[in-house]
Amino acid sequence: MSGNRNLLYLVIGALVVAVGVLGYNLYQSKKQPEGVQINVGPGGLKIQSK
Repeated sequence: MSGNRNLLYLVIGALVVAVGVLGYNLYQSKKQPEGVQINVGPGGLKIQSK
């Protein structure tokens, strides 16, 4: 019975770590970059300060 409980704790711990990593990756992808952004396109050169 003790082995099943340890396996359950291991699975729950792995899920908590996975959710944390995915949440951090989502936060990093949504965060706006800081600094200056330079775009060159059909409308010409655009420089934006962030």
